[in-house]
Amino acid sequence: MPVISFANAKGGAGKTTAALLLATEFARQGYRVAILDADPQRWITQWYDITGPMPNLEVISEVSISSLQGHLTSLSSQVEYVIIDLAGARDALVTAAIGLSDHVMIPVQGCAMDARGGAQILDLIGLMEKTGNLKIAHSVVLTRVASMVTTKALLIIKGLLASRGVNVINTPIAERSAFRELFDYGGTLYTMDPQKVSNLEKARENSRAFAAEVSRLLPMRVVRSGNKNWLRLVRDAA
Repeated sequence: MPVISFANAKGGAGKTTAALLLATEFARQGYRVAILDADPQRWITQWYDITGPMPNLEVISEVSISSLQGHLTSLSSQVEYVIIDLAGARDALVTAAIGLSDHVMIPVQGCAMDARGGAQILDLIGLMEKTGNLKIAHSVVLTRVASMVTTKALLIIKGLLASRGVNVINTPIAERSAFRELFDYGGTLYTMDPQKVSNLEKARENSRAFAAEVSRLLPMRVVRSGNKNWLRLVRDAA
Protein backbone atom coordinates (compact mmCIF):
# COMPACT_ATOMS: atom_id res chain seq x y z
CA MET A 1 0.00 0.00 0.00
CA PRO A 2 1.96 3.05 -1.20
CA VAL A 3 1.52 6.23 0.81
CA ILE A 4 1.85 9.44 -1.23
CA SER A 5 1.95 12.79 0.54
CA PHE A 6 1.49 16.21 -1.05
CA ALA A 7 3.39 18.95 0.78
CA ASN A 8 4.37 22.57 0.32
CA ALA A 9 4.95 24.91 3.25
CA LYS A 10 3.02 27.63 1.39
CA GLY A 11 -0.69 27.32 0.73
CA GLY A 12 -2.13 27.86 -2.73
CA ALA A 13 0.56 25.89 -4.54
CA GLY A 14 -1.89 23.56 -6.29
CA LYS A 15 -1.26 20.85 -3.70
CA THR A 16 -4.88 19.87 -3.09
CA THR A 17 -5.74 19.89 -6.79
CA ALA A 18 -2.82 17.58 -7.56
CA ALA A 19 -3.78 15.23 -4.71
CA LEU A 20 -7.42 15.07 -5.82
CA LEU A 21 -6.54 14.48 -9.47
CA LEU A 22 -4.26 11.59 -8.52
CA ALA A 23 -6.78 10.03 -6.14
CA THR A 24 -9.74 10.22 -8.52
CA GLU A 25 -7.65 8.94 -11.43
CA PHE A 26 -6.51 5.88 -9.45
CA ALA A 27 -10.09 5.28 -8.27
CA ARG A 28 -11.36 5.50 -11.84
CA GLN A 29 -8.84 2.82 -12.81
CA GLY A 30 -10.38 0.47 -10.24
CA TYR A 31 -7.95 0.90 -7.36
CA ARG A 32 -9.22 1.42 -3.82
CA VAL A 33 -7.96 4.79 -2.63
CA ALA A 34 -8.06 6.56 0.72
CA ILE A 35 -7.45 10.29 1.00
CA LEU A 36 -6.33 11.59 4.36
CA ASP A 37 -7.49 15.21 4.39
CA ALA A 38 -4.92 16.69 6.77
CA ASP A 39 -5.27 20.22 5.42
CA PRO A 40 -7.12 22.45 7.92
CA GLN A 41 -8.97 24.07 4.99
CA ARG A 42 -10.65 20.69 4.31
CA TRP A 43 -11.02 21.35 0.58
CA ILE A 44 -11.17 17.66 -0.30
CA THR A 45 -13.75 16.96 2.39
CA GLN A 46 -15.83 19.85 1.04
CA TRP A 47 -15.41 18.44 -2.47
CA TYR A 48 -16.72 15.09 -1.25
CA ASP A 49 -19.70 16.70 0.47
CA ILE A 50 -20.69 18.23 -2.89
CA THR A 51 -19.88 15.10 -4.92
CA GLY A 52 -21.58 12.42 -2.85
CA PRO A 53 -20.83 8.68 -3.12
CA MET A 54 -18.04 7.72 -5.50
CA PRO A 55 -16.73 4.22 -6.23
CA ASN A 56 -13.39 3.12 -4.77
CA LEU A 57 -12.79 6.26 -2.75
CA GLU A 58 -12.59 6.88 0.98
CA VAL A 59 -12.03 10.32 2.50
CA ILE A 60 -10.82 10.59 6.08
CA SER A 61 -11.03 14.06 7.58
CA GLU A 62 -9.83 15.52 10.87
CA VAL A 63 -6.46 13.78 10.72
CA SER A 64 -4.09 14.56 13.60
CA ILE A 65 -0.56 13.59 14.52
CA SER A 66 -1.95 11.19 17.13
CA SER A 67 -4.29 9.43 14.69
CA LEU A 68 -2.10 9.34 11.57
CA GLN A 69 -0.25 6.09 12.29
CA GLY A 70 -3.48 4.36 13.32
CA HIS A 71 -5.18 5.36 10.09
CA LEU A 72 -2.33 4.00 8.00
CA THR A 73 -2.24 0.75 9.95
CA SER A 74 -5.98 0.12 9.59
CA LEU A 75 -5.96 1.09 5.90
CA SER A 76 -3.05 -1.18 5.00
CA SER A 77 -5.37 -4.16 4.45
CA GLN A 78 -8.19 -2.16 2.89
CA VAL A 79 -6.79 0.01 0.12
CA GLU A 80 -4.23 0.01 -2.67
CA TYR A 81 -3.23 3.67 -2.29
CA VAL A 82 -3.23 6.26 0.49
CA ILE A 83 -2.92 9.89 -0.53
CA ILE A 84 -2.32 12.54 2.13
CA ASP A 85 -3.16 16.18 1.51
CA LEU A 86 -1.11 18.11 4.04
CA ALA A 87 -1.41 21.64 5.38
CA GLY A 88 0.46 24.48 3.72
CA ALA A 89 2.87 24.49 6.63
CA ARG A 90 5.97 22.89 8.09
CA ASP A 91 4.73 21.40 11.33
CA ALA A 92 4.74 18.17 13.34
CA LEU A 93 1.96 16.53 11.31
CA VAL A 94 3.67 17.36 8.02
CA THR A 95 6.93 15.96 9.37
CA ALA A 96 5.27 12.75 10.59
CA ALA A 97 3.44 12.20 7.30
CA ILE A 98 6.59 12.73 5.27
CA GLY A 99 8.41 10.17 7.40
CA LEU A 100 5.65 7.61 6.79
CA SER A 101 5.37 8.20 3.03
CA ASP A 102 6.66 6.08 0.17
CA HIS A 103 6.83 9.20 -1.98
CA VAL A 104 6.46 12.90 -1.22
CA MET A 105 5.11 15.11 -3.99
CA ILE A 106 6.03 18.79 -3.73
CA PRO A 107 3.77 20.94 -5.93
CA VAL A 108 5.38 24.21 -7.02
CA GLN A 109 4.09 27.03 -9.21
CA GLY A 110 6.46 29.22 -11.12
CA CYS A 111 6.72 31.94 -8.47
CA ALA A 112 9.21 32.84 -5.76
CA MET A 113 6.82 32.27 -2.82
CA ASP A 114 5.93 28.78 -4.02
CA ALA A 115 9.59 28.01 -4.62
CA ARG A 116 10.42 29.07 -1.06
CA GLY A 117 7.58 26.93 0.32
CA GLY A 118 8.83 23.97 -1.70
CA ALA A 119 12.40 24.64 -0.58
CA GLN A 120 11.27 24.44 3.07
CA ILE A 121 9.89 20.95 2.46
CA LEU A 122 13.06 19.94 0.60
CA ASP A 123 15.14 21.24 3.52
CA LEU A 124 12.94 19.31 5.97
CA ILE A 125 13.36 16.10 3.96
CA GLY A 126 17.12 16.65 3.85
CA LEU A 127 17.23 17.14 7.61
CA MET A 128 15.13 14.04 8.26
CA GLU A 129 17.33 11.96 5.97
CA LYS A 130 20.49 13.18 7.66
CA THR A 131 19.39 12.88 11.28
CA GLY A 132 17.32 9.74 10.91
CA ASN A 133 19.52 7.91 8.42
CA LEU A 134 16.51 7.70 6.09
CA LYS A 135 15.93 7.82 2.39
CA ILE A 136 12.72 9.67 1.56
CA ALA A 137 11.72 9.49 -2.09
CA HIS A 138 10.38 12.82 -3.31
CA SER A 139 9.64 14.75 -6.48
CA VAL A 140 8.57 18.23 -7.49
CA VAL A 141 5.48 18.61 -9.67
CA LEU A 142 4.99 21.91 -11.49
CA THR A 143 1.40 23.12 -11.08
CA ARG A 144 -0.93 25.68 -12.63
CA VAL A 145 1.32 25.90 -15.67
CA ALA A 146 -0.20 28.33 -18.17
CA SER A 147 -0.52 27.35 -21.80
CA MET A 148 1.73 30.27 -22.73
CA VAL A 149 4.64 28.73 -20.84
CA THR A 150 6.88 27.18 -23.45
CA THR A 151 8.50 23.77 -23.38
CA LYS A 152 11.86 25.54 -23.34
CA ALA A 153 10.90 27.51 -20.23
CA LEU A 154 9.77 24.33 -18.46
CA LEU A 155 13.04 22.62 -19.36
CA ILE A 156 14.97 25.51 -17.83
CA ILE A 157 13.00 25.24 -14.58
CA LYS A 158 13.45 21.47 -14.49
CA GLY A 159 17.14 21.84 -15.22
CA LEU A 160 17.65 24.25 -12.34
CA LEU A 161 15.95 21.87 -9.92
CA ALA A 162 17.72 18.82 -11.32
CA SER A 163 21.08 20.56 -10.87
CA ARG A 164 20.28 20.57 -7.16
CA GLY A 165 19.46 16.88 -7.17
CA VAL A 166 15.69 17.31 -7.20
CA ASN A 167 13.59 14.98 -9.35
CA VAL A 168 10.94 16.86 -11.33
CA ILE A 169 7.85 15.12 -12.70
CA ASN A 170 7.86 15.34 -16.49
CA THR A 171 4.11 15.96 -16.54
CA PRO A 172 3.23 19.44 -15.24
CA ILE A 173 -0.33 20.11 -14.13
CA ALA A 174 -1.74 22.78 -16.42
CA GLU A 175 -3.94 25.70 -15.46
CA ARG A 176 -7.38 24.50 -16.60
CA SER A 177 -10.92 25.57 -15.80
CA ALA A 178 -11.91 21.90 -15.39
CA PHE A 179 -9.57 21.55 -12.40
CA ARG A 180 -11.05 24.62 -10.73
CA GLU A 181 -14.61 23.48 -11.33
CA LEU A 182 -14.00 20.22 -9.46
CA PHE A 183 -14.12 22.18 -6.22
CA ASP A 184 -16.98 24.44 -7.30
CA TYR A 185 -19.36 21.75 -8.53
CA GLY A 186 -17.95 18.42 -7.32
CA GLY A 187 -17.66 15.24 -9.35
CA THR A 188 -14.65 14.21 -11.38
CA LEU A 189 -13.22 15.03 -14.78
CA TYR A 190 -15.17 12.04 -16.10
CA THR A 191 -18.58 13.19 -14.82
CA MET A 192 -18.26 16.68 -16.31
CA ASP A 193 -20.09 17.64 -19.49
CA PRO A 194 -17.61 18.36 -22.31
CA GLN A 195 -20.17 20.70 -23.84
CA LYS A 196 -20.01 22.92 -20.76
CA VAL A 197 -16.34 22.66 -19.72
CA SER A 198 -13.67 23.93 -22.08
CA ASN A 199 -10.75 21.68 -23.06
CA LEU A 200 -12.07 18.88 -20.86
CA GLU A 201 -10.36 16.12 -22.82
CA LYS A 202 -7.00 17.86 -22.46
CA ALA A 203 -7.60 18.06 -18.70
CA ARG A 204 -8.36 14.33 -18.63
CA GLU A 205 -5.21 13.56 -20.63
CA ASN A 206 -3.18 15.69 -18.20
CA SER A 207 -4.64 13.81 -15.21
CA ARG A 208 -4.01 10.38 -16.77
CA ALA A 209 -0.42 11.24 -17.69
CA PHE A 210 0.28 12.58 -14.20
CA ALA A 211 -1.13 9.46 -12.51
CA ALA A 212 0.81 7.16 -14.84
CA GLU A 213 4.08 8.91 -14.09
CA VAL A 214 3.52 8.91 -10.33
CA SER A 215 2.68 5.19 -10.36
CA ARG A 216 6.01 4.46 -12.08
CA LEU A 217 7.85 6.22 -9.26
CA LEU A 218 6.43 3.99 -6.54
CA PRO A 219 8.47 1.17 -5.02
CA MET A 220 5.85 -1.54 -5.42
CA ARG A 221 3.42 -2.94 -7.94
CA VAL A 222 -0.21 -2.31 -7.06
CA VAL A 223 -2.91 -4.83 -7.96
CA ARG A 224 -6.54 -3.81 -8.29
CA SER A 225 -8.93 -5.43 -5.84
CA GLY A 226 -11.78 -5.75 -8.34
CA ASN A 227 -14.26 -4.25 -5.89
CA LYS A 228 -15.61 -1.25 -7.78
CA ASN A 229 -18.28 -0.22 -5.30
CA TRP A 230 -16.11 0.37 -2.26
CA LEU A 231 -16.71 3.74 -0.69
CA ARG A 232 -16.63 5.41 2.71
CA LEU A 233 -16.32 8.91 4.05
CA VAL A 234 -14.83 8.73 7.53
CA ARG A 235 -14.94 11.75 9.79
CA ASP A 236 -12.55 10.97 12.62
CA ALA A 237 -12.58 13.06 15.74
CA ALA A 238 -8.84 12.37 15.98
